[in-house]
Amino acid sequence: MLKKGHGVDMKKIKAVFLKQAKDTMKNKTILIQFVMFPMLAVVMEKFVSIEGMEEHFFVRMFSAMYIGMAPLISMSAVLSEEKEVCTLKMLLMSDVKPIEYLLGTGSCIWAACMTGACVFGVVGEYEGKEFLSFLLIMAVGTAASLLIGAAIGTWSRNQMMAASLGVPAMLFFSMLPMLSMFNEKIGRIAQFTYSEQIRLLINGLGQQTAGFESVMILILNIFAAFGCFALAYRRCGLA
Repeated sequence: MLKKGHGVDMKKIKAVFLKQAKDTMKNKTILIQFVMFPMLAVVMEKFVSIEGMEEHFFVRMFSAMYIGMAPLISMSAVLSEEKEVCTLKMLLMSDVKPIEYLLGTGSCIWAACMTGACVFGVVGEYEGKEFLSFLLIMAVGTAASLLIGAAIGTWSRNQMMAASLGVPAMLFFSMLPMLSMFNEKIGRIAQFTYSEQIRLLINGLGQQTAGFESVMILILNIFAAFGCFALAYRRCGLA
């Protein structure tokens, strides 16, 4: 898989990264994915106070929802759009390898998501090791979502197909962490998803509750997401 030539050119990855950064700033549909939940967290933390509510409840809830939504829908939308308008084909014909394109685009979306994660961390008043642990948890979750988004974008022939596949996946992974908080049956299903484990790990920060089970579920989710991407790439390619 992804075997055109050997090695990668960091200059080409950087060029794809900068191209995607410029495109993202112009594309309001993509840009709002990185802004919506961090801004919601800021507003809700500042203006909503309910007796008995856990401290920074909204930061914890929206962080997990953000992980299940922003990277997934952004990556699938970007890939499918560039396939549809043939920009991706032109890049590949210009000696940009598939792995270089994916690394450049993926790292740009990852960086944008981690900027939002920093906002969550600041609003949640994490400090020192807790702040770094929070960012690490968010980084792992973002990577899993990016792989799922890449699989959907690679499988899709156009933006409409990507939306029809991506939106249900996004709703599934972003809404489960919230619903599991209020419904035990949903919680039993959600525990096998990376987005729910992200929520549990964030809730456990500072309490030494991150266990082997959570780590293993995250790893299995990442391997499953990579497997889906590998299958999509083998069947459809990027062009």
